[in-house]
Amino acid sequence: MSISASFSSPGLFLTVALTAYLAFVSPWLGRRQYDRLASRRAHDPRALTRAYRLWIAEEWVWVTVLALILVLSPGIDLADVGLAKPDNLGRVAPMIAGMSGALVIGTVLLRHLARTGRAVPGQAAVAELMPRTSGERWHALAMAVTAGVCEEIVYRGLLIAFGVGVLGLGTAAAAALALVVFVAGHLYQGWKGLVVVALLGFWLTTVYLSTGSLLLPIMAHILIDVRGLVCMPAPTRKTVGHAA
Repeated sequence: MSISASFSSPGLFLTVALTAYLAFVSPWLGRRQYDRLASRRAHDPRALTRAYRLWIAEEWVWVTVLALILVLSPGIDLADVGLAKPDNLGRVAPMIAGMSGALVIGTVLLRHLARTGRAVPGQAAVAELMPRTSGERWHALAMAVTAGVCEEIVYRGLLIAFGVGVLGLGTAAAAALALVVFVAGHLYQGWKGLVVVALLGFWLTTVYLSTGSLLLPIMAHILIDVRGLVCMPAPTRKTVGHAA
């Protein structure tokens, strides 16, 4: 894909500020917020829904800033940040089909594993995010949709355009740098969780660069988060302790 983003001075200022926040503040703040949630969840029945509302609002603020950047920078086309129709679907169709099949099979197997009382691999890292009530489940669904849309548009769409248009990097190098920032944003999951995030992020980046569109990555990201947050049973305290 070809990116030729030209940022105006105000647009560049906002982009640098948002990038710095995502790279340096968000990882530290996310880890602190998750630890606070873990300490309050047992005795505060609304702790998770408040946390979800805060994170949902934060990510839509990111998109609002991106929209302002686009308004202030006429030299940036929507296609430069991935807001375009996908091309070369035939090239990525086998990859998408394989990933979709793996998600379905993995979900079935992991749900079966959870019902037997055994620890689900990787779930301990995000145990406090797992909903236990219908209200929490609806918030988790909203969080999954928000993350799929906002994180793809910002981490992949904007940051790759910034790397190419401002830092002068090649598309692959800009995508790699954006992936590092994306992975850092999930610091609260610990190193094992970061490995999984890196692999999924690499796959989503590959689909984006192959099609020139964020449509498929957004849909895949939403499905991945729905599987992890909504479709999986919440771990018991006993299971979490054993997994950790």
